[in-house]
Amino acid sequence: MKTIKGPAIFLAQFADDVAPFNNLKNICEWMASVGYKGVQIPSWDGRMIDLQKAAESKTYADEIKGIVHEAGLEITELSTHLQGQLVAVHPAYNELFDAFAPANLAGDLKGKSEWASQQLKYAAKASANLGLNAHATFSGALMWHTVYPWPQRPAGLVNTGFTELAKRWLPILDTFEEYGIDVCYELHPGEDLHDGVTFEMFLEKVNNHKRANILYDPSHFVLQCLDYLQFIDFYHERIKMFHVKDAEFNPTGKQGVYGGYQSWVERAGRFRSLGDGQVDFSGIFSKLSQYDYSGWAVLEWECAIKHPEQGAIEGAQFIADHIIRVTEKAFDDFAAAGADEAFNKKILGI
Repeated sequence: MKTIKGPAIFLAQFADDVAPFNNLKNICEWMASVGYKGVQIPSWDGRMIDLQKAAESKTYADEIKGIVHEAGLEITELSTHLQGQLVAVHPAYNELFDAFAPANLAGDLKGKSEWASQQLKYAAKASANLGLNAHATFSGALMWHTVYPWPQRPAGLVNTGFTELAKRWLPILDTFEEYGIDVCYELHPGEDLHDGVTFEMFLEKVNNHKRANILYDPSHFVLQCLDYLQFIDFYHERIKMFHVKDAEFNPTGKQGVYGGYQSWVERAGRFRSLGDGQVDFSGIFSKLSQYDYSGWAVLEWECAIKHPEQGAIEGAQFIADHIIRVTEKAFDDFAAAGADEAFNKKILGI
């Protein structure tokens, strides 16, 4: 077994124009000061990294790595959540996602998808230049508007949708294979890949591509009422990344999973700072350790109530307290009889 690495933190929710969160150097120094050992970098944020430059210049990638190392941290992974979303967007969401791409692509559904695909390919090479082995992203969605269908879905719609999704992602997955990097889809409501079943359907369409893997985030499963511990039993071989994020689901006689169009504070299901929600992290860390998960435990902080700085400070210690230093020997070795084949046969009476 392997000991999980951490604590680490996803910088996306903390990047700001105000110091110390306004550039990579400052934010890394602050994160190190509160106990983090690694950072996951959002590749769309120019205050943190220039993705294309990191792909095209090993020197620049080394400079980025040097900034992080100087603060006493490691880069855990890059993220293309926003770009991955744009690989597949239904026209109904076209304008809503304009902010995720350059302004000159506003309203251009095809243009945004092509740009996003190129961004993912840059991310593969940039990850290689940075010495990483896994990458975080979203799948995008062509079918989300039919997730709870009325009227019923036309026959073959889901098959056609996953065929198209796979068509768009296969060249990207092949690029990541070229550089030896795992693509880890965060299974998330709003994405066509949002649970185990949808991941399996996609996996079949991409011919069980070895680089199609999972970013495990239990918070999204709590809000879907999915058994997030058994999920690890099913998919541990494909879990290559881990977001440590808490959540709670408190249905009432007035609202449930869908939230009644309420704000995050008023929803039955909402994300919380670590330790304030309902996720069984002791169970999760135990199962991931049992199955030899060798990656990082990365805090993704999202909470409708607590201040982010408090959430980050508490989160570092929370993760550190849950990381299990795995044993190198069995607890009952003290009672070992010491045996050979002849002794074993004698015990068995053969």
